[in-house]
Amino acid sequence: MVKSSAPLVFDLASWTKRIPESAIRKLLRFKVKYYFAGGKPGVLPLDVFSKILVEKGLDDLMNLIDGEERKVIDEFNYGPSSGVDSFRETLSGFLRRSDNLKFTKENILVTTGSQQVIYGLLDTMIDPGDVVLSSNPTYLGFMNVAEKLGAKVVTLPTDENGMVTDYLDECYRKSEKKLGKKPELIYVIPDSDNPTGTTLPWKRRKEIYDFAAENKLLVIEDAAYREIQFKEKIPPIKSLDEQNLFVAYIRTSSKEAAPLRVAYSVLPLNLMREVVKARGYYDLCTSTLTQKLLEIYYSKYIDKVLPGIVKKYEERCRVMAKSIDEFFPNGERSSPRGGFFFWWRSTRKFDATLFVEKEAIPSNVAYVPGEAFFTVYGHFFNPDTRELERTAPRKNTMRLSFSYLPPQDIERGIEVLGKVLKEKMAEYHI
Repeated sequence: MVKSSAPLVFDLASWTKRIPESAIRKLLRFKVKYYFAGGKPGVLPLDVFSKILVEKGLDDLMNLIDGEERKVIDEFNYGPSSGVDSFRETLSGFLRRSDNLKFTKENILVTTGSQQVIYGLLDTMIDPGDVVLSSNPTYLGFMNVAEKLGAKVVTLPTDENGMVTDYLDECYRKSEKKLGKKPELIYVIPDSDNPTGTTLPWKRRKEIYDFAAENKLLVIEDAAYREIQFKEKIPPIKSLDEQNLFVAYIRTSSKEAAPLRVAYSVLPLNLMREVVKARGYYDLCTSTLTQKLLEIYYSKYIDKVLPGIVKKYEERCRVMAKSIDEFFPNGERSSPRGGFFFWWRSTRKFDATLFVEKEAIPSNVAYVPGEAFFTVYGHFFNPDTRELERTAPRKNTMRLSFSYLPPQDIERGIEVLGKVLKEKMAEYHI
């Protein structure tokens, strides 16, 4: 065997040089005591899933005893690319109970996580040079995929209530004039946005839908945190889309059950056919066995256990808010009414990316630097100049997740981080 003294250099695709590694994946490599980085669920119905595993195992065993081997084989086998029919039927019932959405199983697509359907939607709709709209800052799982596929990402200003919809029409027209194309779609997380934690009021949800319907745009409504709401839920944008024409409504089991990598979406049927075709090139289908386990959860358990889960997340949120106010230096934080995240901005200019690497992680604390949620190559609608300008990441910001750790660790970890910020922030002034 010939041994090479140097690594072989391949001719990689151009996107590998354009798109940086996800800040969240990078931080997952670090093992720290106080983990406020990725949105890892920390309140899981472990006892329920233990019961479901036993229930499913006994059911399969009885089928084998009764000579129904083929039925068991099918549950350990490949399944339809759109999802197992009985699971889709169960999800249709859950969406009717949860959101009063009256869509049948034929409208529901099951994918291997919500990231897959986001990729599938963009892969289906976007050609290089196409324009997409979102908020500033925006979820990096959408933004990075859009830029990987060659889209031009244009972001709108946000406030304490999320995307400022007053600028939609002007941003749309300026995008066409400056970038040469009308926007193709709008991406939004209405319920407890990632990364800011903000929630869109009903008026803004309706304005987004009306604008999209008038201009024939797709709204990608990412409802990942839909069930993790501490106050009364505001109806989804999808509730306005009764004919299923303009809104791709994405839900995931990761936050309301467990990170079993299963998402379920209601998509316009003509778009759904193309996304199903595209996902055939990714993984063909989602695990049949995982869908059958979740079918039991959504049909028998979720309505009983979810209120208790939400209550525990609310306590963690309350503890983090109090701790930030007590221990952090001067700055502004969001006020989440659900979800997993706080957004914090320092009044002092400093490099939060360098700070997490050099100071926070050595102090056993991890967070996600805010600059990861601003487009690398995109544009931002500036309400002061009324023009599209190159996006400038806000380096003095961070996203803090309260979902993973118990309250006592949240309080202690925020105290540690606050102390380090007060002592060392000046050294990272920009």
